[in-house]
Amino acid sequence: MPGASASAPLGGRSPILALAVLCSATLMIILDGTIVTVALPAIQRDLGFSAAGLTWVLNAYLIAFGGLLLLAGRLGDLLGRRRMLLAGLALFTAASLACGLSAGPAPLIAARFVQGVGAAMVSAVSLGLIVGLYAEPRPRARAIGAYSFVGAAGASIGLVLGGVLTQALSWHWIFFVNLPVGVAAALAGLRVLPVDEHPDGRRGPLRENADALGAVLVTAGLMTGIYALIGTARYGWGSGHTLGFAAGAAAAIGAFVVREATAARPLLRLGVLASRRVSGANLAQVLVIAAAFGFQVLIVLDLQRVAHYSPARAGLGLLPTAVVIGVVSLGGTARLAARFGERAVLLAGLALVAAALTALTGLPVHGSYAIHLLPSVLAFGVGAGLTLPALATLGMSDATPADAGVASGLFNTTQQVGAAIGVALLSTVAAGRSGLLRQDGLTAAAALAGGYRLAFAVGAGLAAAAFVVAATVLRPGRPPRPRPGSDRTSRGPRTTAPADVGSWPARGDAM
Repeated sequence: MPGASASAPLGGRSPILALAVLCSATLMIILDGTIVTVALPAIQRDLGFSAAGLTWVLNAYLIAFGGLLLLAGRLGDLLGRRRMLLAGLALFTAASLACGLSAGPAPLIAARFVQGVGAAMVSAVSLGLIVGLYAEPRPRARAIGAYSFVGAAGASIGLVLGGVLTQALSWHWIFFVNLPVGVAAALAGLRVLPVDEHPDGRRGPLRENADALGAVLVTAGLMTGIYALIGTARYGWGSGHTLGFAAGAAAAIGAFVVREATAARPLLRLGVLASRRVSGANLAQVLVIAAAFGFQVLIVLDLQRVAHYSPARAGLGLLPTAVVIGVVSLGGTARLAARFGERAVLLAGLALVAAALTALTGLPVHGSYAIHLLPSVLAFGVGAGLTLPALATLGMSDATPADAGVASGLFNTTQQVGAAIGVALLSTVAAGRSGLLRQDGLTAAAALAGGYRLAFAVGAGLAAAAFVVAATVLRPGRPPRPRPGSDRTSRGPRTTAPADVGSWPARGDAM
């Protein structure tokens, strides 16, 4: 079948059906990351959460989601990505039902943690499945564009949908809405997703293939690091709490790197990061996602607390962003990348994101949405529509069939880490600046606006840093010289890897 991978037969079905399942599952999970935000006051009122305890409705989900992505991606490589995705969908859907039925804080937090586990299982293997479905560059670029649109626009749609459901029905329905989507996606996935095969032909029990110690170390390191980041809003960046957990996370990740360099069957081959496209795309993603997610959270707070919008109206204020991201990522990014290359498209997108955030630093306190905010929202949407598909293509460009799951898990992990950094950093900057302005005698609205404007400036700086990374790390260069005795020497140059980067070492060359 044209465009479909020979290693992923679909039994005569179009890969578009499988892509639709993957995008639907991803949309449901991305929605759940933001749909809860506008419902938090109602949840606190009904279930009796304390102010500190309420944050764990978000934190429990983020810690499980971000901490387990890399492990879930590797398990998908070993056990089968189709199995991992379907099991994750079942777990996420069941946990959503438990969330909606929760009658107290503890059950809801526990169910949210389980939701995060299911979300990690689905997200970690989705890009790997897309790589298997589409072997040709142009169809793959279009498919990744659709996937990136779902990821980028889903967060904005979640804010709108959360406000509408909470106001029209109740907060319980922000979880119940997942049930029909999850069940339908799982049933469709059973029919249209390719049957699992070990990509490298190995068989046998999981214990012979998995790096259990590496899995424990990286999961502990990621969870501890994300916990340290989300705790900065309460404890501060220089507190003993933050520094202690950050040190623990660094120690665990350091031990993980040592382990992977010496393990016979590592969870993550360090050679994966030898590709400039992989390492550069993941680093740039951390920076730009930090800017983007921080922007999405703070602009909604700005509209509610400074401009006095209702939750639903504030969410609708970001709807143009979702629409523009869809038009650009689905309609133009793949064609532009085919003509100019992913690097050029990425640089243009990052420049637009940085420019849009810079423009927001001058947003008037009592300005007009149409005149002062809408142009920046639209520019941000165009930039994100160009940036995110290009990053995803670059991040997965050198994935081998055996490593597509862990590459997908790595890419999604850096995305979640970037989101945690962005929300923690920009929220802390905004709160600190607002407090100082209040001490100087400004009104509450003016002080809040000043804090948000400084945070947007920091976000613009992060996007500019991502531009610098893309311009330097992803710069064109000469192809690496083949090593004697390697597959390239015997079979000629690899045609799927562009000349500006090296490809991942073959499995026998793993570090």
